[in-house]
Amino acid sequence: MESFFTFLERRVDDCSSLLCVGLDPHKADLEQNNALSALKFSLNLVKKTAPYAAAFKPNAAFFEQFGADGWKALEEVVQAVQEQSDRLGSKILVVLDAKRGDISSTAEAYAISAFKTLKADCITLNPYLGKDSIDPFIAEPEKGVFLLCKTSNPGSGDLQDLPLQSGELLYEHVAGLAGQWNTKNNIGLVVGATQPEAMKRVRKVNPSAWLLAPGVGAQGGDLESALRAGLRPDGKGVLLPVSRAISRAADVALAAANLRDEVMAVTRAIQHP
Repeated sequence: MESFFTFLERRVDDCSSLLCVGLDPHKADLEQNNALSALKFSLNLVKKTAPYAAAFKPNAAFFEQFGADGWKALEEVVQAVQEQSDRLGSKILVVLDAKRGDISSTAEAYAISAFKTLKADCITLNPYLGKDSIDPFIAEPEKGVFLLCKTSNPGSGDLQDLPLQSGELLYEHVAGLAGQWNTKNNIGLVVGATQPEAMKRVRKVNPSAWLLAPGVGAQGGDLESALRAGLRPDGKGVLLPVSRAISRAADVALAAANLRDEVMAVTRAIQHP
């Protein structure tokens, strides 16, 4: 049965890449601080980096801040990824970075917004409200979610590192729940590349999960450490979102290509020491 992660793995094979290009139109990167400039910025990245991207990750907040015009721009960005997929003959996935999390009835509306209206393939979610808040997003196997588990920000330990009576840390418990809930092969975990030791612990709890691992580049995460901690034996299982290290390069296509090649070289070295 086709699922979000079978689509992702096919794309990884097609483009020989674990790279997820982040679409984060920061004010400092725009000609003007408006939706049109955010759209131009994002379309340029999509067009030039599509051959090297397993996925694109638009950050909803950078578009939503512009109101209705921003939402329209986000729709156009998702459509542009589809056009590049058609051009290349290989489906590039869209991971909507929205970090939603609400009671089940509201979650259902959010799922319709992300998957039916916007036509994203995947979304990031906060699992704090429990499985019924996740269910509307995982009803269809071909639509995926990445649950926040151990995030890359400095304050992540305030809650995520809390010890439980079982002896687990809270993020380890989340990783275990994700494994139990993942009956349709469409649940992954967000684990920061800045947290390689946590990544190792998550991988022990959930050996097969795909990990969305932000933090390589501007946030200081070490690429090799993250891959050694997170890769599965098949050389997959880690999707690396990179935004500013690509978008602020003099040649964004070259930056994406070089990153793709570096990731693949490190992966081969890990698999064949």
